[in-house]
Amino acid sequence: MTKDLELDRAPNPVDRHVGLRIRLRRKELGVSQERLAESIGLTFQQVQKYERAANRVSASKLWEMARALKTSVAYFYEGLGDPATAGGEGDDGRDSVHDFLLTPEGMELATLFPRVRQPRVRRRLLDLVRTMAEESELELHEQVDLEEV
Repeated sequence: MTKDLELDRAPNPVDRHVGLRIRLRRKELGVSQERLAESIGLTFQQVQKYERAANRVSASKLWEMARALKTSVAYFYEGLGDPATAGGEGDDGRDSVHDFLLTPEGMELATLFPRVRQPRVRRRLLDLVRTMAEESELELHEQVDLEEV
């Protein structure tokens, strides 16, 4: 029963995607949450809730955000795909990517990585992160194995 309640409280993947796109566009333009909130008649806490998908964005507020962030409403839905052909929600790893981009480190990495112009350096950075992730995964499995003994 409590698991069903937790699932009901989890943000809808579309709301998460829209919130992430709001944050990405805001950061891209260098606009603070406070400034965005002020321009659309909200508190910065409400903008935070929209970005985390704790609250859904109404159609009118999304339109105002698009205007304030100098983009189209469609921008916030880019990358979702066609709902008529979409498979199960979250089945392509998109949720974990969204979770990552909602962290300060993820956002900073996503902003800085494209500035590395040398393909060889980019490949080495990717190799480094992949190796570290694999080592973390091995350590986790070793801990689980020890706990089972």
